[in-house]
Amino acid sequence: MYPRNLAATLLLRTLFGLTVFASTNLSAQMQDALPATTFAPALTKEPTGSLTLSVAIDLALTSNPELSAAANELGAVEGAVIQAGVLPNPEISTSVEDTQNKATRTTTIQVSQRIELGGKRSARITSAERGRDVAAADLAAKRLDVRATVIGAFFDVLVAQERVQQAEDLLSLAQRASQAASRRVTAGKISPVEETKARVAEASARVELNQAQRELVTARKRVAASWGSSTPRFEKAEGRTDVLPPVRSAEEIKRRLNGSPALLRARHEADRFSALADLERSRRIPDVTFSLGSKKAEELGRNQTIVGVSIPFPIFDRNQGNVLEAQKRADKARDELSATELRLGTEVTQNEERLKALVVEAQTLQSEIMPGARSAYEAASKGFELGKFSFLEVLDAQRTFFQARAQYLRSLSDAHRTAAELERILGSFDSMSSAAPSRP
Repeated sequence: MYPRNLAATLLLRTLFGLTVFASTNLSAQMQDALPATTFAPALTKEPTGSLTLSVAIDLALTSNPELSAAANELGAVEGAVIQAGVLPNPEISTSVEDTQNKATRTTTIQVSQRIELGGKRSARITSAERGRDVAAADLAAKRLDVRATVIGAFFDVLVAQERVQQAEDLLSLAQRASQAASRRVTAGKISPVEETKARVAEASARVELNQAQRELVTARKRVAASWGSSTPRFEKAEGRTDVLPPVRSAEEIKRRLNGSPALLRARHEADRFSALADLERSRRIPDVTFSLGSKKAEELGRNQTIVGVSIPFPIFDRNQGNVLEAQKRADKARDELSATELRLGTEVTQNEERLKALVVEAQTLQSEIMPGARSAYEAASKGFELGKFSFLEVLDAQRTFFQARAQYLRSLSDAHRTAAELERILGSFDSMSSAAPSRP
């Protein structure tokens, strides 16, 4: 045992104080950070009856595995922020000289502490925090991406349900025409060829119904996949496809584009690389290591206090390569920010113009073309039953009506999907938070 003296007491107190400070500081940072990043995907129960858009979005946002992965990434970056603020550990060392001869043996024990200079710790914390901002922006963008996917898939289900209903209506009309043709052939009023045409038209309508049913099955599975389910349990999507999405004003689009999640992410990335460049520049300044210890020389019969300072000389390694790399990456991030601004502006303009065209197309089909085509087809079918029209005229009217309805449904689907993509870019789904209830 060494005799108690000032150096030994100071050594122990210094080591104990640094250990307590580091432990307390780390615990406080972990307590502040962990609640904000804790994420546990909730297993929300999928309804077995009707499914609304708001319920589908909630299911996806609470159970989507990609969102869970993005949240875990944010939690991992929180660990990097905590680590960035940790102080360097003290070092304790001991050495013994002349171990064979106790009379001339010398024992030295000392503790060393490295002191970071040049603002390294603050620059390290700043760069880690900017990385956390990027991870948070990625999580927000992923949430919007999931919402856009759910909205597009949900309206695909609504449109597929409408297509099945229309295919059933067409099949019913085709069966009526086929039965009328059969009666007229039996009465000897038309050629059997007309009945064959009617049978072919009925078979085509049946094939169309089968295709529409298959598309509905596929669309329902896409919706269920958004919350990690391979088999949909809901029976029907509840909503209206004829409620067209609104067209935004140029001022609103410009205002919301400035706060776009993708644009915010690019800005955070530029700030992160700028902070990393500052960190590499701070590392050009060498750190100082202070040492304090005690040396016991048996020959002298007393202890000696040892105080030391260690300063590296930045002659060869001045971190010049890392500084250059960080500066160029910061320049690259700023260029990518400018490119992102141009790309998002172009995408928003294209989607907005496409949405305007689709809305006009759907409105025209809904108010003008569809009623006229349906009226012409019903009139031709009834006239054929009364012997006033040939079945060729019925087929022509049926083809026109079917094409108009198919084009209308396609316009509705494209309009809702384009609106969802536009809202994903702009970062808001206020106008599409829920679908209107179905009409009785």
